[in-house]
Amino acid sequence: MGDTSRQGPHDTGPSTFAAARARLTAARAETLARAAALSRDFDGIVAANALVAVDDEHDPEGGTTAFERAHVASLMAQARQHLEELDRALERLERGQYGQCESCGVTIPPERLEIRPAATTCVRCSGSGPPRPSRTA
Repeated sequence: MGDTSRQGPHDTGPSTFAAARARLTAARAETLARAAALSRDFDGIVAANALVAVDDEHDPEGGTTAFERAHVASLMAQARQHLEELDRALERLERGQYGQCESCGVTIPPERLEIRPAATTCVRCSGSGPPRPSRTA
């Protein structure tokens, strides 16, 4: 892990790289577990719905199961998207670009990366903070 080519321009050393990798790997494992649980839930909803007469128009539970199925499918899509974001963050880490805002180039604060390990922008560029002056001036 002593390879300094993996460090971003503002990293303090291999321990920063290892901490970022551990944080991203843990977030990825949690997301995979959540996706698997959602998949089981979805399969359970579909299986339970297959056991009853499928007439959503006249079945008082029809709307509820359709909503549950759509809700779980949406959560599964979010989990897949988050996995892709985490994979891209791991790639940035390997290239030494992790923790650098893709919009303005400043270092993303460690506190933001603790909360959102896959963040690609600083708070200002994400639209959550005050606007940053243009770099073209």
